[in-house]
Amino acid sequence: AVKNVTPVKSCKALAQKLRRDSRQILITTIFKFNEIEIDTNNKDGLNSRDNIIVLVDEAHRTQEGDLGEKMRWALPNAFFFGLTGTPISGVERNTFRLFGAPDDPGRYLNRYSYKQSIRDKATLPVKFEPRLVELRIDRETIDHEFEELAQQHNLSEDEKMYISQRAGKLAHLLKAPKRITAIADDIAEHFQTHVMPKNFKSMVVVYDRDAVVQMYYLLRERLGENKIEAIMNISPGTVEQETDDNGKPKKMASDWLKWQKLGLPVEKQDFKRWQEIDSRSEYQEQVLDRYRDASDPLQIIIVTAKLLTGFDAPICYCMYLDKPLRDHTLLQAMCRTNRLYNDAKKHGLIIDYLGVFENVAKALDYDPKEIEGVVESIEAFKKLFPEALQKCLDYFPGLDRTVEGYEGLIAAQDCLMGNDKKDAFAAQFNILKRFWETITPDAYLNPFRKDYRWLAQVYESIRPVGGIGSLLWESLGPETIKIIHENTEIERIRDDIDELVMDAEAIFELTEEERQKKAKQLNLSLMAKIRGHGDPRFEELGKRLERLKEQYEAGVLNSIDWLKELLDTAREMVHLENATEEEIIPNEKQALTEIFMEVKSDTTPQMIANVVEDIDKIVKATRFEGWQNTHSGQKEIKKVLRQTLFKYKLHKEQELFEKAYGYIREHY
Repeated sequence: AVKNVTPVKSCKALAQKLRRDSRQILITTIFKFNEIEIDTNNKDGLNSRDNIIVLVDEAHRTQEGDLGEKMRWALPNAFFFGLTGTPISGVERNTFRLFGAPDDPGRYLNRYSYKQSIRDKATLPVKFEPRLVELRIDRETIDHEFEELAQQHNLSEDEKMYISQRAGKLAHLLKAPKRITAIADDIAEHFQTHVMPKNFKSMVVVYDRDAVVQMYYLLRERLGENKIEAIMNISPGTVEQETDDNGKPKKMASDWLKWQKLGLPVEKQDFKRWQEIDSRSEYQEQVLDRYRDASDPLQIIIVTAKLLTGFDAPICYCMYLDKPLRDHTLLQAMCRTNRLYNDAKKHGLIIDYLGVFENVAKALDYDPKEIEGVVESIEAFKKLFPEALQKCLDYFPGLDRTVEGYEGLIAAQDCLMGNDKKDAFAAQFNILKRFWETITPDAYLNPFRKDYRWLAQVYESIRPVGGIGSLLWESLGPETIKIIHENTEIERIRDDIDELVMDAEAIFELTEEERQKKAKQLNLSLMAKIRGHGDPRFEELGKRLERLKEQYEAGVLNSIDWLKELLDTAREMVHLENATEEEIIPNEKQALTEIFMEVKSDTTPQMIANVVEDIDKIVKATRFEGWQNTHSGQKEIKKVLRQTLFKYKLHKEQELFEKAYGYIREHY
């Protein structure tokens, strides 16, 4: 046994051992560097000795991100040795740059190629058989039905574009029920005629967990329940509708809820079994042992990400691949089939439904000159980085960047007035971001860290909140996908072409006439509408609006207190409209935006306008009756609202959060 070996049990313990200069072999994971804070003024890290050796297994993972950056800062003079079966040689991610030394030919110390392993009879060749699925998409009908859906829900052009782009992605075509059914038929026929007679077993790799569920029930129906199992990550929770101490319903497991919404026929016992397989390693091993056993009836395992690496089952002969894979992920997946088994197994077999085999040659190719060229390109990025950083900082001349929180962000946003200037800054920052991510984790970036983090914070504050789009997608995504699926037909599964190209983003192309269709509307003054209403409650609301405008213009209220008053007024306006069934604000508009436009002035900070817009986006994305009565609905809205306020460093303003949530609750 190796002496003086110490497993590190916590982030704190790791930092202590490195600082104390412990002379021993430490066994840890890169994730235990997570709590280490980089001090750019300290070039010695946690331990600056130059005789520390770091051995990194699976060296292509997690090394290019924040964790790799923290590890290399902590041990600035250590020798890093990377071990991996699938090195990456791209610009953004490059194993040879991080671990290879220029003194070593080809930037590797020792290399054992795939071809060598076959020659040494350590592994078997792998054969790819393309069986590509030909689709026919009725784009005209999809366009027409989507336009009707958009009109029913008063979607803006931006919202239509968001939904159409997300729904038009390849993922939704891959999971079309007709397509998956056709592939299941093909798998069942091929397995029974080409795999079972040889007494081998198979894996099926599909796009995501939704596809795993679909494929599981389709193959179980065709081949028998005892022959099929699914292994995937499952969210924690229960399928039972339990209640808390106050008698309110608890949220069910998110995967279970999602599959119910999608109409997938998931049985409770299957869901609970998949949870156990995922959460209990001993249970998963029992399933895998059954799979490895030639006498066990379990013949096919369906996965999307699990078991694609580090899983050895020599009896696995065939992989049915219906997921886009490339580079190291593709190599690791195909190696599930190349293990030696018996004399009857001459090779592994990949049945390729997507044309993935086109990426295999590139993934296996190793050109030392190309590697060196990529490394030189990354060095060139270092020379470009300072100028790119300065171009971003130039948008904020004379600004005191030491001011933090909301006040600091509002001052920064004042320098980005107008959409053109915001867009230009965002474009420039995205260039800088690519340089940063490519150069990371090089210590070269340490002097620039503070400025970059500040710019990233400003960029996040002007970027639309992803959660708002997600809520809109939750509401209308399933209907849009249904339109696509109903108008997508399977021509045939063919094996006479090399690849199938589908431009999913082109499914929803609006005509010029449709883009210009937006009618101009005459906006009457909200004050005038309220005064002319006749109801004393609306009249009092009008007086309140006038006082609010006067107080702000006189400097009595600061911007945050003014926003709180706006939210209270908007909530009362919506409450009155709902109670009286009188429409003061048109249905396609939001109360907070209308009130804000009525009382704002030329001195109103742009930041407040952005906060108002984002809060009303939440309203529009979630305005369906009844969400307030569900625990999951309330939780989701609060989560997105906190994300919105966090953008503007207003997340600590609890009163503001409560007023905003109260307004949203009232508005459906």
